[in-house]
Amino acid sequence: MFLIPTVQAQHLADKLQLKNISVISPALNKDGLRYFPDGELYVKIPSANRLKGKRVVVLHSGAPHPNEGLIELELILQAIKEVKASPIDVFFAYFPYGMQDKAFAKGETNVAENLVEKLLTYYGVRKIYIIDAHFTGKEWAAKYPLSHVSAVPYLMEKASKDLGENVLFLSPDKGGMRRTQIKGVQKKRQSSYDVTVKSSATMQRTIQNRCVAVVDDLIETGGTLDRFYDECQAAGAKEVVALITHGVLPAGISRIKKKYRKIYLTNTIHRKEANVDITPLIRESLL
Repeated sequence: MFLIPTVQAQHLADKLQLKNISVISPALNKDGLRYFPDGELYVKIPSANRLKGKRVVVLHSGAPHPNEGLIELELILQAIKEVKASPIDVFFAYFPYGMQDKAFAKGETNVAENLVEKLLTYYGVRKIYIIDAHFTGKEWAAKYPLSHVSAVPYLMEKASKDLGENVLFLSPDKGGMRRTQIKGVQKKRQSSYDVTVKSSATMQRTIQNRCVAVVDDLIETGGTLDRFYDECQAAGAKEVVALITHGVLPAGISRIKKKYRKIYLTNTIHRKEANVDITPLIRESLL
Protein backbone atom coordinates (compact mmCIF):
# COMPACT_ATOMS: atom_id res chain seq x y z
CA MET A 1 0.00 0.00 0.00
CA PHE A 2 1.14 3.53 -0.80
CA LEU A 3 0.19 6.77 0.94
CA ILE A 4 0.44 10.13 -0.81
CA PRO A 5 0.03 13.24 1.39
CA THR A 6 -0.96 16.62 0.04
CA VAL A 7 0.94 19.68 1.24
CA GLN A 8 -1.64 20.42 3.94
CA ALA A 9 -1.46 16.85 5.26
CA GLN A 10 2.32 16.47 5.22
CA HIS A 11 2.53 17.19 8.97
CA LEU A 12 0.35 14.12 9.58
CA ALA A 13 2.30 11.87 7.21
CA ASP A 14 5.51 12.82 9.01
CA LYS A 15 4.09 11.42 12.28
CA LEU A 16 2.26 8.34 11.02
CA GLN A 17 5.09 5.78 11.31
CA LEU A 18 3.27 3.24 9.16
CA LYS A 19 4.71 -0.26 8.80
CA ASN A 20 4.53 -1.89 5.36
CA ILE A 21 3.22 1.34 3.85
CA SER A 22 5.32 3.47 1.55
CA VAL A 23 4.85 7.23 1.80
CA ILE A 24 5.35 9.11 -1.47
CA SER A 25 5.35 12.89 -1.34
CA PRO A 26 4.78 14.75 -4.64
CA ALA A 27 7.97 16.01 -6.25
CA LEU A 28 9.07 19.63 -6.62
CA ASN A 29 9.48 21.32 -9.99
CA LYS A 30 12.83 22.07 -11.62
CA ASP A 31 13.17 25.18 -9.46
CA GLY A 32 12.66 23.15 -6.28
CA LEU A 33 9.20 24.63 -5.73
CA ARG A 34 5.58 23.44 -5.57
CA TYR A 35 4.34 26.42 -7.59
CA PHE A 36 5.05 27.98 -10.96
CA PRO A 37 5.76 31.75 -11.09
CA ASP A 38 2.12 32.42 -12.05
CA GLY A 39 0.91 30.69 -8.87
CA GLU A 40 -0.26 27.46 -10.46
CA LEU A 41 0.46 24.22 -8.62
CA TYR A 42 2.91 21.63 -9.89
CA VAL A 43 2.20 17.99 -9.12
CA LYS A 44 4.33 14.99 -10.04
CA ILE A 45 4.22 11.59 -8.35
CA PRO A 46 7.74 10.08 -8.23
CA SER A 47 8.03 6.54 -9.62
CA ALA A 48 4.34 6.59 -10.48
CA ASN A 49 4.55 3.30 -12.44
CA ARG A 50 5.06 1.49 -9.12
CA LEU A 51 1.46 2.31 -8.26
CA LYS A 52 -0.18 0.26 -11.01
CA GLY A 53 -2.54 -2.25 -9.46
CA LYS A 54 -1.61 -1.12 -5.93
CA ARG A 55 -3.77 0.36 -3.20
CA VAL A 56 -3.11 4.08 -2.88
CA VAL A 57 -4.45 6.32 -0.13
CA VAL A 58 -4.31 10.08 -0.67
CA LEU A 59 -4.18 11.88 2.69
CA HIS A 60 -5.56 15.40 2.63
CA SER A 61 -6.47 18.18 5.04
CA GLY A 62 -8.83 20.75 3.58
CA ALA A 63 -7.39 23.74 5.45
CA PRO A 64 -5.92 26.32 5.78
CA HIS A 65 -6.27 26.74 1.99
CA PRO A 66 -9.41 24.84 0.92
CA ASN A 67 -9.53 25.87 -2.75
CA GLU A 68 -5.85 25.42 -3.47
CA GLY A 69 -5.88 22.14 -1.57
CA LEU A 70 -8.71 20.72 -3.65
CA ILE A 71 -6.86 21.52 -6.88
CA GLU A 72 -3.80 19.67 -5.60
CA LEU A 73 -5.96 16.74 -4.52
CA GLU A 74 -7.56 16.48 -7.95
CA LEU A 75 -4.20 16.67 -9.73
CA ILE A 76 -2.85 13.85 -7.56
CA LEU A 77 -5.94 11.72 -8.14
CA GLN A 78 -5.76 12.25 -11.88
CA ALA A 79 -2.07 11.29 -11.95
CA ILE A 80 -2.58 8.03 -10.06
CA LYS A 81 -5.74 7.25 -12.03
CA GLU A 82 -3.75 7.50 -15.26
CA VAL A 83 -1.17 4.96 -14.05
CA LYS A 84 -4.05 2.62 -13.08
CA ALA A 85 -3.53 2.51 -9.33
CA SER A 86 -6.25 0.39 -7.75
CA PRO A 87 -7.98 0.66 -5.38
CA ILE A 88 -7.76 4.40 -4.66
CA ASP A 89 -8.94 5.72 -1.29
CA VAL A 90 -8.99 9.29 0.04
CA PHE A 91 -8.56 10.14 3.72
CA PHE A 92 -9.75 13.61 4.73
CA ALA A 93 -8.33 14.71 8.05
CA TYR A 94 -10.56 17.76 7.54
CA PHE A 95 -13.19 17.82 4.79
CA PRO A 96 -13.35 21.20 2.99
CA TYR A 97 -16.76 22.66 2.17
CA GLY A 98 -18.23 20.26 4.71
CA MET A 99 -20.55 22.89 6.14
CA GLN A 100 -22.05 23.57 2.72
CA ASP A 101 -23.91 20.27 3.00
CA LYS A 102 -27.41 21.42 2.10
CA ALA A 103 -29.03 23.58 -0.57
CA PHE A 104 -31.38 25.96 1.23
CA ALA A 105 -32.69 27.74 -1.89
CA LYS A 106 -32.70 27.53 -5.67
CA GLY A 107 -29.38 28.62 -7.09
CA GLU A 108 -27.47 26.95 -4.23
CA THR A 109 -25.98 23.48 -4.25
CA ASN A 110 -24.90 20.82 -1.77
CA VAL A 111 -21.17 21.33 -2.27
CA ALA A 112 -20.13 18.57 0.14
CA GLU A 113 -22.20 15.93 -1.63
CA ASN A 114 -21.08 17.14 -5.05
CA LEU A 115 -17.44 16.77 -4.04
CA VAL A 116 -18.01 13.27 -2.67
CA GLU A 117 -19.81 12.19 -5.85
CA LYS A 118 -17.11 13.62 -8.11
CA LEU A 119 -14.32 11.82 -6.27
CA LEU A 120 -16.18 8.53 -6.50
CA THR A 121 -17.49 8.70 -10.06
CA TYR A 122 -14.86 10.67 -11.98
CA TYR A 123 -11.67 9.68 -10.20
CA GLY A 124 -12.82 6.16 -9.32
CA VAL A 125 -12.18 6.52 -5.61
CA ARG A 126 -13.31 3.39 -3.80
CA LYS A 127 -13.76 4.74 -0.30
CA ILE A 128 -13.57 8.10 1.47
CA TYR A 129 -12.49 8.35 5.11
CA ILE A 130 -13.44 11.54 6.95
CA ILE A 131 -12.62 12.65 10.50
CA ASP A 132 -15.61 14.30 12.18
CA ALA A 133 -17.34 15.51 9.04
CA HIS A 134 -19.83 18.30 9.67
CA PHE A 135 -22.42 16.26 7.73
CA THR A 136 -22.04 13.04 9.74
CA GLY A 137 -25.51 11.59 10.21
CA LYS A 138 -27.06 13.47 7.29
CA GLU A 139 -29.39 11.31 5.18
CA TRP A 140 -27.62 11.98 1.90
CA ALA A 141 -24.25 10.81 3.26
CA ALA A 142 -25.60 7.27 3.77
CA LYS A 143 -25.75 6.80 -0.01
CA TYR A 144 -21.98 6.81 -0.41
CA PRO A 145 -19.04 4.63 0.71
CA LEU A 146 -17.95 6.99 3.47
CA SER A 147 -16.10 5.88 6.57
CA HIS A 148 -16.92 8.36 9.34
CA VAL A 149 -14.04 8.47 11.81
CA SER A 150 -14.37 10.36 15.08
CA ALA A 151 -11.67 12.02 17.13
CA VAL A 152 -14.13 12.68 19.96
CA PRO A 153 -13.13 9.60 22.01
CA TYR A 154 -9.48 10.70 21.84
CA LEU A 155 -10.39 14.18 23.01
CA MET A 156 -12.63 12.91 25.81
CA GLU A 157 -9.99 10.46 27.02
CA LYS A 158 -7.38 13.22 27.16
CA ALA A 159 -9.69 15.62 29.00
CA SER A 160 -10.81 12.93 31.48
CA LYS A 161 -7.21 12.16 32.38
CA ASP A 162 -6.54 15.85 33.07
CA LEU A 163 -9.83 16.85 34.68
CA GLY A 164 -11.11 13.67 36.34
CA GLU A 165 -14.02 11.38 35.63
CA ASN A 166 -16.59 13.83 36.99
CA VAL A 167 -16.25 16.16 33.97
CA LEU A 168 -19.56 16.90 32.19
CA PHE A 169 -19.36 16.59 28.38
CA LEU A 170 -21.89 18.66 26.40
CA SER A 171 -22.62 19.54 22.77
CA PRO A 172 -23.16 23.20 21.88
CA ASP A 173 -26.04 22.62 19.45
CA LYS A 174 -28.30 20.07 17.72
CA GLY A 175 -25.73 19.39 15.02
CA GLY A 176 -23.19 18.41 17.66
CA MET A 177 -25.72 16.14 19.33
CA ARG A 178 -26.43 14.46 15.97
CA ARG A 179 -22.75 13.88 15.24
CA THR A 180 -21.59 12.79 18.70
CA GLN A 181 -24.74 11.59 20.48
CA ILE A 182 -23.68 13.80 23.40
CA LYS A 183 -26.50 15.79 24.99
CA GLY A 184 -26.27 19.56 24.94
CA VAL A 185 -27.87 22.97 24.89
CA GLN A 186 -30.11 24.62 22.32
CA LYS A 187 -28.72 27.05 19.77
CA LYS A 188 -30.94 29.41 17.80
CA ARG A 189 -29.55 31.28 14.80
CA GLN A 190 -30.86 34.84 14.70
CA SER A 191 -29.06 35.67 11.44
CA SER A 192 -26.04 34.62 9.40
CA TYR A 193 -23.84 36.28 12.01
CA ASP A 194 -25.69 36.00 15.31
CA VAL A 195 -26.72 33.02 17.41
CA THR A 196 -28.09 32.53 20.90
CA VAL A 197 -27.35 29.57 23.15
CA LYS A 198 -29.79 28.55 25.85
CA SER A 199 -29.79 25.67 28.32
CA SER A 200 -32.90 24.24 29.95
CA ALA A 201 -33.60 24.61 33.67
CA THR A 202 -32.68 20.96 34.13
CA MET A 203 -29.43 21.44 32.24
CA GLN A 204 -28.58 24.51 34.31
CA ARG A 205 -28.95 22.50 37.51
CA THR A 206 -26.70 19.82 36.03
CA ILE A 207 -24.04 22.36 35.07
CA GLN A 208 -23.86 24.06 38.46
CA ASN A 209 -20.52 23.52 40.24
CA ARG A 210 -19.35 21.12 37.52
CA CYS A 211 -16.36 21.10 35.22
CA VAL A 212 -18.00 21.39 31.79
CA ALA A 213 -16.33 20.26 28.56
CA VAL A 214 -17.98 21.37 25.33
CA VAL A 215 -17.39 18.95 22.44
CA ASP A 216 -17.59 20.41 18.92
CA ASP A 217 -16.35 19.48 15.48
CA LEU A 218 -14.70 22.78 14.59
CA ILE A 219 -13.85 26.37 15.44
CA GLU A 220 -14.36 29.06 12.82
CA THR A 221 -15.26 32.46 14.27
CA GLY A 222 -15.83 30.98 17.73
CA GLY A 223 -19.22 32.68 18.13
CA THR A 224 -21.16 29.61 19.25
CA LEU A 225 -18.49 28.52 21.73
CA ASP A 226 -18.26 32.07 23.06
CA ARG A 227 -21.97 32.10 23.87
CA PHE A 228 -21.85 28.57 25.24
CA TYR A 229 -19.19 29.68 27.72
CA ASP A 230 -21.34 32.60 28.88
CA GLU A 231 -24.33 30.29 29.38
CA CYS A 232 -22.26 27.84 31.44
CA GLN A 233 -20.88 30.65 33.58
CA ALA A 234 -24.38 32.02 34.19
CA ALA A 235 -25.48 28.52 35.25
CA GLY A 236 -22.67 28.33 37.82
CA ALA A 237 -20.16 26.03 36.14
CA LYS A 238 -16.94 25.65 38.12
CA GLU A 239 -14.80 25.72 34.96
CA VAL A 240 -15.31 25.31 31.22
CA VAL A 241 -12.98 23.70 28.68
CA ALA A 242 -13.35 23.06 24.94
CA LEU A 243 -12.73 19.83 23.00
CA ILE A 244 -12.42 20.61 19.30
CA THR A 245 -11.49 18.42 16.33
CA HIS A 246 -10.78 21.03 13.64
CA GLY A 247 -9.18 24.42 14.24
CA VAL A 248 -10.32 26.10 11.02
CA LEU A 249 -9.65 29.79 11.71
CA PRO A 250 -6.81 31.15 13.86
CA ALA A 251 -8.93 34.13 14.95
CA GLY A 252 -11.59 31.78 16.33
CA ILE A 253 -9.01 29.70 18.17
CA SER A 254 -7.53 32.84 19.72
CA ARG A 255 -10.99 34.05 20.75
CA ILE A 256 -11.81 30.81 22.57
CA LYS A 257 -8.42 30.58 24.25
CA LYS A 258 -9.06 33.95 25.90
CA LYS A 259 -12.22 32.67 27.62
CA TYR A 260 -11.91 28.93 28.18
CA ARG A 261 -9.64 27.54 30.86
CA LYS A 262 -8.19 25.12 28.34
CA ILE A 263 -8.71 24.04 24.76
CA TYR A 264 -8.05 20.50 23.54
CA LEU A 265 -7.47 20.68 19.78
CA THR A 266 -6.45 17.93 17.37
CA ASN A 267 -3.90 18.33 14.58
CA THR A 268 -6.23 17.50 11.66
CA ILE A 269 -5.26 21.00 10.51
CA HIS A 270 -1.69 22.17 11.05
CA ARG A 271 -2.07 24.68 13.91
CA LYS A 272 0.45 25.61 16.59
CA GLU A 273 -2.30 25.29 19.23
CA ALA A 274 -2.97 21.61 18.39
CA ASN A 275 -2.22 19.42 21.41
CA VAL A 276 -4.01 16.14 20.60
CA ASP A 277 -2.39 13.97 17.93
CA ILE A 278 -4.86 11.97 15.81
CA THR A 279 -2.35 10.09 13.66
CA PRO A 280 -3.02 6.88 15.66
CA LEU A 281 -6.65 7.23 14.57
CA ILE A 282 -5.60 7.50 10.92
CA ARG A 283 -3.30 4.51 11.26
CA GLU A 284 -5.99 2.33 12.89
CA SER A 285 -8.53 3.28 10.21
CA LEU A 286 -6.27 2.38 7.28
CA LEU A 287 -4.83 -0.89 8.53
